[in-house]
Amino acid sequence: MKSLQLILSHLKYFAPAWVFSSVNILIGTWILYIPHIKLKFGLDDSEIGIALFFTACGLLISIPLVPIINAKLGAGKSTKYGIIGLALLYNLPLLAPNYYMLCASLLGTGLFSGFTGTSMNATVSIIESKDQQNFLSAAHGFFSLGGFIGAGIGSFLILSFTDPSYHMLLISSIVIITTLFLSKYYTHITEDPKDENTQSVNIFKNVRPVLGLSIVAFIVLFNEGAVEHWSNLFLFDVVHVTESQAGYGFIVFSLTMTLGRFLGDGISNRIGATTVMAYGFILAALAYGLILASNIYVSVLGFGILGLGISVIIPELFRLAGRTKRLSASLAISVVSGIGFLGFLVGPVLLGFISNISSLTMSYVFLLALVVLAFLLVIFWLRTKYKLR
Repeated sequence: MKSLQLILSHLKYFAPAWVFSSVNILIGTWILYIPHIKLKFGLDDSEIGIALFFTACGLLISIPLVPIINAKLGAGKSTKYGIIGLALLYNLPLLAPNYYMLCASLLGTGLFSGFTGTSMNATVSIIESKDQQNFLSAAHGFFSLGGFIGAGIGSFLILSFTDPSYHMLLISSIVIITTLFLSKYYTHITEDPKDENTQSVNIFKNVRPVLGLSIVAFIVLFNEGAVEHWSNLFLFDVVHVTESQAGYGFIVFSLTMTLGRFLGDGISNRIGATTVMAYGFILAALAYGLILASNIYVSVLGFGILGLGISVIIPELFRLAGRTKRLSASLAISVVSGIGFLGFLVGPVLLGFISNISSLTMSYVFLLALVVLAFLLVIFWLRTKYKLR
């Protein structure tokens, strides 16, 4: 909890952490209206998946560009411009007059999602290095808290708006206003001059040193993105809850993930990176068993355990990336977070295709299989490569 106290007691740490919350407040609000979009355009799961695929395409476009932009503008300014752009663009999907414009607007949100996600992680990494303070896990806790705020409070606000676009406009306005006030505490953040071994900002040339970390990050954020976008549809279509109850799974998932990330730094220090990640994946596997029971109480409990299980894994991966000797901390984290965030956006897409071919239940079985694979990678690859306990 020391890192949480640090964030809450100093605006210089709270300001970048709030960007993490802001991103997921926007996402959490958007996912509430996916069933609305599905009904509005008469889409099946595959067509929803294709629309979300454009979000992933936008992220793919951003991955090689972000380190270059960060090198020119500085990670802090990139973070500010990224979150403001993302807040503006998230209004467009709900205003789209047809399916094609929906896809185009999601391409733009994907571009700025990747830009913002990578920049904000790099910004926190630089601050950690300069101030010798450790608060990355707690910052990711704020990301999860943002999802809880967006979906949790949004589940009540949704009843107050006859037009979903008014709801999103309110949320994006709050994000922009708070960003304009808080951004002065991090816009000056830039990477220290790189030595000759870290000059390249071509993300594809720098994957190899952090390949294992990137694969595990991809799997974890693949699961996280899938839950954000499909948990409500799983409860609505498979468990047969009411539309007002469909957001319960994601709300509980976000709440337990927030708690886990706020406690994560202390737990990792006591039991070690490999152990905390391995236990996390074991909890995640058990959680999917509960979710697949397809009972509202058991499934919602499963989503809660899932959030707790995977909560600390991404911060641990980013911290290990920051120790990579062949890359600067900022660049290594940019690579791992960029590829990981690609999983966050690809997950919902692939689940849509699996659901259309088979069923939404089989999509969640696929997520369970990925969790088992990630567990094996941690035990047999990362532990050896990084000499972890």
